[in-house]
Amino acid sequence: MRGLSALVILTVLIAFADQPARAASPFSDWAAIIVAGDDHAHSGAHSEVFDNARRDLAAAFAKAGFTAANISQFSVQTGRPPGVLASDPQSIIDQLAHATVSAKDGCLVYFTSHGSPDGIVLGDRILTPAGMAAIIDDACGERRAVVVVAACFSGVFIPPLAGRNRMVLTAARPDRASFGCGEEDRYTFFDTCMLQQLPQARNFATLGPAVQACVAKREQDLGAEPPSEPQLWIGPALGPDLPLLAFSASP
Repeated sequence: MRGLSALVILTVLIAFADQPARAASPFSDWAAIIVAGDDHAHSGAHSEVFDNARRDLAAAFAKAGFTAANISQFSVQTGRPPGVLASDPQSIIDQLAHATVSAKDGCLVYFTSHGSPDGIVLGDRILTPAGMAAIIDDACGERRAVVVVAACFSGVFIPPLAGRNRMVLTAARPDRASFGCGEEDRYTFFDTCMLQQLPQARNFATLGPAVQACVAKREQDLGAEPPSEPQLWIGPALGPDLPLLAFSASP
């Protein structure tokens, strides 16, 4: 009887000892920034569409396995919630550099805003593709990185951001607008699809195509034309690793 009890105790101890290893997320040591670049609709009226996405994407990525303390949020709103930083280039540069000191693995960079063929709106200025590339290059270097640019014409960001160890997902091709940034919208079409597909995806390798398909269907269902055609780049060094980096909440 004593031998049986000892065996049961040993089995329980082994099971509990193994739990932290199984629970660890491959993204727990990634630095992440989520930037809402504007607080206006395409009409010029005030809109929460980008800040809604910023807030809810931060929560969704935390559920997917990113450490909440490593996720920094940015907004242009003057009455920002506590802990949300100003969406200006220097604040983003400083915070991403700081975050990559404490979180030493990969980088997640997500911008959602209006866009033009010249770049993405960041408050009262335009952040160019070259400018964003310089920010990410300086802070993240050769680390594995996933960059999402949710804006009209955001395909212009792929050439400067593309790297061997990067995934880049944009809301539109270089010569197309994206949809859903009116004052009555909760999220843009692209951010809606990201929030819908992230809890269902196993990893970024499946998430990218799922978001592309979701946007295409949403645009078709609602008659939004011409289609935005979100673009996806996966570098050759990162490609084999992506399927192995599973989200914590993946099915």
